[in-house]
Amino acid sequence: MDTLRLFLLGGLSALLVGCATAPPPLAPQAVLRDELFKPASEHIETEAEIFAASPAMQRWLREHYAQLHRDPDGDLRRSLVNALDSSQQLHLDYDATFTRDAAQSFDARSGNCLSLVIMTAAMAGQLDLPVQFQKVFVEDSWSRDNNLMFLAGHVNLTLSRGRDAFVRSVSLTGDELMVDFIPAADLRGAHVHEIDRQTVAAMFMNNRAAEALDVGRLDDAYWWVRAALLEDPRYVAAYNTLGVIYRRHGNLTVAEESLHRVTAVEPESVPALANLVVVLRDEGRTSEAQALDARVRQLQPYAPFHFFDLGIAAMKAREYAKARALFEREIAREAYYHEFHFWLALADYGLGDFDDARHELQLALDNSTTHKAHALYAAKLDWLNAHQPPDPTANIGATLRREALLRGQ
Repeated sequence: MDTLRLFLLGGLSALLVGCATAPPPLAPQAVLRDELFKPASEHIETEAEIFAASPAMQRWLREHYAQLHRDPDGDLRRSLVNALDSSQQLHLDYDATFTRDAAQSFDARSGNCLSLVIMTAAMAGQLDLPVQFQKVFVEDSWSRDNNLMFLAGHVNLTLSRGRDAFVRSVSLTGDELMVDFIPAADLRGAHVHEIDRQTVAAMFMNNRAAEALDVGRLDDAYWWVRAALLEDPRYVAAYNTLGVIYRRHGNLTVAEESLHRVTAVEPESVPALANLVVVLRDEGRTSEAQALDARVRQLQPYAPFHFFDLGIAAMKAREYAKARALFEREIAREAYYHEFHFWLALADYGLGDFDDARHELQLALDNSTTHKAHALYAAKLDWLNAHQPPDPTANIGATLRREALLRGQ
């Protein structure tokens, strides 16, 4: 996992973005159809349960209280964040397998971005440190699993100085400490929008819905996204998830209604429009689907994974040079998706470019988001290193090709 990024923020207001006028409430009850689904097979957590500090978390804070107050500047916030990353203390790891609540992240010492933010907020709350959540506007990052595409958002949080939960003293300053779980370079120049705890809880619930949907648990997916919409009716992404669930469940009319809730407030939402295209086709409304698909293509000329899928087809045909060019084109749009680098490594290997393959495998390993993927890439890299020793002049060809691609040659 990348080292936790700490920033003392000044002039934050210059970066905050928001709507001049708020969109009207979306009234989620109008598109909820409880009668269509069986009861959930798992407990649907509430906001309080998501952010709850478990007895183990509270015990850890008590046991490390003295250590947390050893910061030379007396900054409890910095001590807490250092503890999260220290190999001698919590040493959190990044793992995007599924979205954990605060207690689960603490027990596993790992989680995805949202999970780690929730856990940090829960611990800060135990120390009476004021927390502000932020949505960060970074470039779209797509992933795919089981024929579902996922558009990843990003959140972080800031910690203010506040009253110490144990000594009940108050320290007032104007600075804020931002805690983030992605590299600082990826945040440079990014706009942020303050969001409340209610929205973060809805994001958690929506993630759980998407994860249930991914493995075919449609009933659980419905109850999770229902909870998200009731938690924060303003969280538009949940209506998109709801539309996909209804479509998978065969409820096309209400699927369309749910997706139109998104486009009513975000008329250029590519995920919602693309899902509407699928629903319209399922309903046999071919001409409407074609017209809407043309609009989607205007907004997004090449769909996510377009060049990757062409590259896979080329790999199956053993056209390794063509596959390599296509994978490199996809990476030019999404530089940090591990699977793209893995397949580029396979294309390089097919061409006999073992050092380029080694380089791409290392990038796949560095950008892997689950322990399973990390283990796979590590094993492949170990095998390659054992059978094809590295060349000290490696990666020159790959570097030249990338530079040419960026220049549009």
